Amino acid sequence: MKMKNLAFICVLLLSILSLNSTVEARIRHYRWEVKYEFKSPDCYRKLVITVNGRSPGPTILAQQGDTIVVDLKNSLLTENVAIHWHGIRQIGTPWADGTEGVTQCPILPGDTFRYKFVVDRAGTYLYHAHYGMQREAGLYGSIRVALPAGESEPFSYDYDRSIILNDWYHKSTYEQSAGLSSIPFVWVGDPQSLLIQGRGRFNCSTPGIAAGLCNATNLECSPYVFTVVPGKTYRLRIRSLTALAALSFEIEGHNMTVVEADGHYVEPFVVNNLFIYSGETYSVLVTANQDPSRNYWAVTKMVSRNNTTPNGLAIFNYYPNHPSKSPPTVPPSGPFWNDIEARVNQSLALKSHPGYIHPVPQTSDRMIILLNTQNRINGSVKWSINNVSFTLPHTPYLISLKQNLLHTFDQTPPPDIINGYEKYDINVVAPNVNATSSNSLYRLKFNTTVDIILQNANTMNVNNSETHPWHLHGHDFWVLGYGNGKFNVSQDPKRYNLVNPIMKNTVPVHLYGWTALRFVADNPGVWAFHCHIESHFYMGMGAVFEEGVEKVTKLPSSIMGCGDTKRFIRP
Repeated sequence: MKMKNLAFICVLLLSILSLNSTVEARIRHYRWEVKYEFKSPDCYRKLVITVNGRSPGPTILAQQGDTIVVDLKNSLLTENVAIHWHGIRQIGTPWADGTEGVTQCPILPGDTFRYKFVVDRAGTYLYHAHYGMQREAGLYGSIRVALPAGESEPFSYDYDRSIILNDWYHKSTYEQSAGLSSIPFVWVGDPQSLLIQGRGRFNCSTPGIAAGLCNATNLECSPYVFTVVPGKTYRLRIRSLTALAALSFEIEGHNMTVVEADGHYVEPFVVNNLFIYSGETYSVLVTANQDPSRNYWAVTKMVSRNNTTPNGLAIFNYYPNHPSKSPPTVPPSGPFWNDIEARVNQSLALKSHPGYIHPVPQTSDRMIILLNTQNRINGSVKWSINNVSFTLPHTPYLISLKQNLLHTFDQTPPPDIINGYEKYDINVVAPNVNATSSNSLYRLKFNTTVDIILQNANTMNVNNSETHPWHLHGHDFWVLGYGNGKFNVSQDPKRYNLVNPIMKNTVPVHLYGWTALRFVADNPGVWAFHCHIESHFYMGMGAVFEEGVEKVTKLPSSIMGCGDTKRFIRP
């Protein structure tokens, strides 16, 4: 009898321990310190912003429904910081979005700030700095959210791997931002390198490089190695956090099957190379089915603008070949940088997986046409929307709206369409390139359906248009369609895909073209919508949407302390 009681008690204790471990696994707690360190990701030594000494920073691994807690200590000494959780919708926690000037005050040097939020959907996501231009200084990393136990995906694979693609500048963000703000204007230029999972290779023999700054034998810049077992299939989660570059990614001799985009399953399609824009994430399936006696190149190439940046290289290593064994071939040269047709075709190929279609509202309540324009304001070069260049207020919008501090930003709403849109010629430099600046925002009626038309145009340079990847915070949107030329309000909506459009949070608008998006304004908060090219957003290429802010619960005091929010902080 005693043995039976003892056995019962043991089983009971094991059950309690199992229950506790399950509960604890629902909260993922991270303690991060952000600081500058000297690093040589492409062999060139410079100051890099790291998380716990690393760039890219630690990967957040979680399961759908988990709560993420990040205690972030700012040890940058002379800089503020904020981190955005890219692709996480922040349902019920808009103050945790990490967008300085929109949802929070920045984290001051020496302070520790707690981000706490729920990852509500499985998928491939990102995190990165959202203060100034710090993202391109190395403050970024991956978020990977698994399905709940017992649920499966509509594809199979043997192993799950992740990489981040990036471009890399040798000048500091201070130098770059000063040039962008100066008269005469100083453009950031082409990046010096392309990185694959934080590793690249700059030519240390380049004339003008000071002695000791570049070391080609530094192990920090040895090529990233992706080791595979012959015959196995890999889910490769590919993320782009470039500051400027649109990229092509390919693995020599291997096709890739696209199965996920921005956390949503796609109708699978096969590519030789994947085009990816800053802020986008994809999952592709790759099978190690080639000659196993050798290694292969993985290559990133800058596309969409003529450039001098060398291709980024990594090694696709077939086990048991030595990881440092170079492939016997010349790396693939990649597609032509100006092959816009191939890039548009990939955009058009993205459709929702038949078994995972989110029904799209068949009509919208409001249409906003955002004409992407390049302008001048008092001699400074700016990027604008409808000839209005966006600026951030000193008091974050979320706090201003909740605390009725409406004097802290412009109350004149931005236009839904530029005056004279019908006659605007997108194919030439505008006759008048002068613009204005504003920090006003769009007020969206809660739970209404909104269409956003991103319309590209000529820049201030003759015969020039640029690709812009646009990212929406707090939402996913349906991508209804793409078009070449100028959007026709009466005709082009008839071409929308209202059957199986993919949902995304980041999407490109191609050269001289338009992209149509639709979303439901059902997430109470204030959400940024902006070009994900670092310099373009810095120069004013963005907007902000407010929806249902009266439904937001009490704001935490930790997000306050700047601008007019100082009054809410007790001494």
